[in-house]
Order: sequence, then C-alpha cells, then structure tokens
Amino acid sequence: MLAGQAVAAPEAPEAQTADAVPELALVTEAVVDGMPSGNLSGLARCGAELWVVSDRDDGRLYRLEEGESGWTAIEESFLAPPPPAGGLPWGLRVRAWVSAQVRGGAMDFEGLACDALGNRYLVSEAHAAVLRLNPAGTADWLALPASPVRQGRASGMLLGFNAGFEGIAVDPEAGRLWLAAERERRGLVVLHGNQSGWRCTGGCVLLAEGGTEATPPALGARQQSRSFSGLAFHDGKLFTLERTSHRICRRDASNGVAERCWSYADAASAEGRRYDTPYGTAEALAIDAEGAWIGVDNNAKPRADGERRPVVWRFAAPKGGWSAAQ
Repeated sequence: MLAGQAVAAPEAPEAQTADAVPELALVTEAVVDGMPSGNLSGLARCGAELWVVSDRDDGRLYRLEEGESGWTAIEESFLAPPPPAGGLPWGLRVRAWVSAQVRGGAMDFEGLACDALGNRYLVSEAHAAVLRLNPAGTADWLALPASPVRQGRASGMLLGFNAGFEGIAVDPEAGRLWLAAERERRGLVVLHGNQSGWRCTGGCVLLAEGGTEATPPALGARQQSRSFSGLAFHDGKLFTLERTSHRICRRDASNGVAERCWSYADAASAEGRRYDTPYGTAEALAIDAEGAWIGVDNNAKPRADGERRPVVWRFAAPKGGWSAAQ
C-alpha cells in the first residue's frame, strides 16, 4: 500500500457543532493501476469485492484486486443500449455532448451502487438515467419516471451544466433507490421499486439546499457551493460525501436530514496529498461496518508528491460505529 498508516480514531463528542466534527482515522492509501482513462468517479462494495467506474469510460467497469503496491483494476466490458430520454432540457444535453467529444465519456457515469443480488447500478449525469448491469454483464436502463428530474428542477436542482446527479445508492433488496444532485442546488431524490417498475411515493425530493460553506482551514477556508460528490447506503442510513467541507455525513434515509458528520480533512490536506485545485477531489464513497472507502478523481492532475494515478483511501469507522452518537 502507498503511504499506509494506522492512527487511533478520535472519540465522537456528545453534541456536534461546526467546530467539533471528529476526524476519521486514515488506515491505508493505495493507488489504482489499470484505469487507462483515470477519473475514478464511483466506488461500491459488492459482496467481498470493490468495484469502481470512470466518468470517461462508457462501456467499462473495474474490479479492484489488491496487490503489494496498491490496487489493480480488472476491466469488465459491457454494451449498453442507447440511453432513454431523462427529462433534461435540450441545452444541457447539447453541452454534455460537446464536452464528451473533447474529453470522452458520453454517459458521464458519476456513481456506482450494488444490491444483494450482485446487480450494479450506474448513474449517468449526462442523461439523468440509471444503468443496471447484472452479474452476467448484461446492461439495461431502468425505466424511471420523469418526475425525479421534473420535481428536482422545480426545487432548484439539476439546472446547470455538470451539476446533475453525482451519486447513487440502493438498498440491498433494490426496493429503494436514491440519487444525489451535485450542487447549486444540491439535494437528494428517492424512488421506490417493485416488479412493476419504479415510482415516487409521496414526492421524489427528500432534500434540496443551496448556499455555500467553507473549505477546511488547511485548504484555504474558501467559501464554495455546498455539494454532494458521492452517496452510499449502509445499515438503514444514507451517507453523503461532501467534498467542499471534506466530510462524510450520515443522513436519515426517509427525509435526508443530516444526523452526524465526520471529517476526512486532515488526511486530504496532509503534506504530499494536496492537489493544485480550489475544489475537493473526493468523488466516490462506499461504507461498511469497519469503515469508509473514498475514491479520488484528480482529473489526471498530479498532487504535491507527483502522483497522477487514482487513489483510494480507507478510513476506520468512528468509535462505536457509524450508528453511534445519535
């Protein structure tokens, strides 16, 4: 592993404030080899395996295989049918198409999730659509209603280019599916699924919020838009990756309200790990009982120590577990 370390996790305070968010302990850091396009944008734990996706690849997933010097990405190719009309306006779809001609990745897959049967779910930011890939490698687009995009836009989300759905989570039974809108405004929508399809029950939008917040002091304390860059489901709760504030927050899965947050700022701002960019680079999140996996999308830019490959951090779960300290 690259720069692996073990540190005792801090004890969570009784009452959490903006100035008293406990730091998660970094356990290991590892580079990822074998992703030719880089740009690690989604990560999920599927059974005992870690899978990642790049927003520059339209027809590939990668299974991570651990080695002595880091992770090796083992490619799984798939062929997806043409995406459905996701309800985004013509102008945003054209801008996404033009961007794809320059950088690649017409689907712009920005999140990855798994259910208990081994199905993988990828959210396309460019098309506001969700692709399901079964264990045999067959891909199909979920038949989602238009209401998540319609209601999301009515709530002020999904209005700008490159500010669409950035994260996805699904419960183990694939009965509920959540999507996270990135920024300006950021938010969460939920759909319920059964054998007849997917629908919104009592409204799609759980949360929509605007405004700014400060980056950590070590990273300049700049005011930037609140954002969600990753989403995960664990033990009945949603977890959001919030790269402006460099936090992971546990949220009520039924209403999106934040219950508890933990910071990863100390690890991200350490000497050698910083990127010459005003924005956070953490884009992928997976949660299990033992800790959190965070994937870094550095857009092929080097960090202070010269590393250009994607990086995955492993953090220990907070003392008492993710469900402690209500």
